[in-house]
Amino acid sequence: MIIPDYWAETRLQHREGRRQVTIRRFGWSDDSLEAAQAHADARAREAMARVLAGEDLPRLERRAAYNGADGVPIREQVVDRHGDSVITRNGYGALCLNTPHVLFADIDIDDEDLSFRHGCLLVVAITIVFAAGLRLAGLENLPAAIVIGFVSGCALWWFVDALHTRLVARPRARAQRERRDAQALARIRDFAGSNRDWRLRVYRTPAGFRLLAMHRTFDPREPEVLACFDALGVDPTYARMCHNQRCFRARISPKPWRIGLSRLNAPAVAAWQPAHADLPERRCWIARYEAAAPRFASCRFLETLGQGPEAPEAIAVREVHDLFCRADSDLPLA
Repeated sequence: MIIPDYWAETRLQHREGRRQVTIRRFGWSDDSLEAAQAHADARAREAMARVLAGEDLPRLERRAAYNGADGVPIREQVVDRHGDSVITRNGYGALCLNTPHVLFADIDIDDEDLSFRHGCLLVVAITIVFAAGLRLAGLENLPAAIVIGFVSGCALWWFVDALHTRLVARPRARAQRERRDAQALARIRDFAGSNRDWRLRVYRTPAGFRLLAMHRTFDPREPEVLACFDALGVDPTYARMCHNQRCFRARISPKPWRIGLSRLNAPAVAAWQPAHADLPERRCWIARYEAAAPRFASCRFLETLGQGPEAPEAIAVREVHDLFCRADSDLPLA
């Protein structure tokens, strides 16, 4: 697991006749910004040489705060350390627990959009009908007829949408969510039944379920981890991140938009620097977030499956995870 403290970026260009090649690479270090810049320079030069030699390589590395799934180390602020585990603040401001050997697996269940999907077409149709009706009724002013028709259409669409959501979409989505929840729990219990030497803690999350393996530690690249993720239907991006970064990861504080806050604004430059932690706007946002977050839980403990033992390293991670997530509380999930 690599979560560096210092980041830098190098951009190289090479032109031959009408052909121009641009390479952009990040560099990182736990020691200093200068060491990170030297690493970025070396990576950019190596990539340029390989591209000019004919190798098909990505020219740019994405300017995303969290690149873990794509092979570049996790580019986030390190907030705290607990043994081998590291707590970071992600791109939108929530805290994440990153651990090299204790298996987390999140199973997300998508909700359907409850909005009336054909609202725009309905408004247009009603506008035309109302405008034509007003003209037939004797209103000579066509713009006025269109405006009245449009306002009437919007009002009727709002009423129909609200009625559709309340009577049709929300009950249907609730029933579908309950069915998908039951299917996911059945898959989890089937997996536990087929692996009785495992010990799994099951948590409810806002989007689905989370599993924490307690019986032993894992190398994220070992076949048993991949088989577990496949059997449980874990998000492929998360599985790829675990493989590339050799770590497991769990969000342990609320998503800001679920507690009435906007996302944390990223620093003006792409690469994280420790000095960014002292930016006034960032400090102000974190203060508001930390004042609101204690009223919510990130997940809720449901049950333990399996009869396996509890590994000491897993116990230590579980204590940190449950404390930050407020997993034993009845607070609303966010």
